[in-house]
Amino acid sequence: MADETTVPGAIALGDWTETPGEWHGEVQGFGGEVSLIFVRAEPGKGPRLHSHPYPETFIVRAGRALYTIGDQEIEAGPGQILVVPAGAPHKFRSLGPDTLESIDIHASERFATDWLE
Repeated sequence: MADETTVPGAIALGDWTETPGEWHGEVQGFGGEVSLIFVRAEPGKGPRLHSHPYPETFIVRAGRALYTIGDQEIEAGPGQILVVPAGAPHKFRSLGPDTLESIDIHASERFATDWLE
């Protein structure tokens, strides 16, 4: 098996995590086409209402969260995937009791966020 650092487009955990050993960090321009946020949110935490000029996909890895997408509220847990259309206002809040871990995929090589609240 090839070392992940020699495979084009592969990134080692230590290259994106903000805290060694924790699922938390970000990468812009991955593969030249997408940007990634690796979320680790304690219960009650999450970003305030915002939008992006491109779609965003959430993949819940662990924990539970309440996602607000436009005028809909969706409770999501491990294995669920949500797609937010370009321009749609959205936010989420970790519900607990476990820490939320997700992969947030931005369909852009750079993050562009319009904070609405």
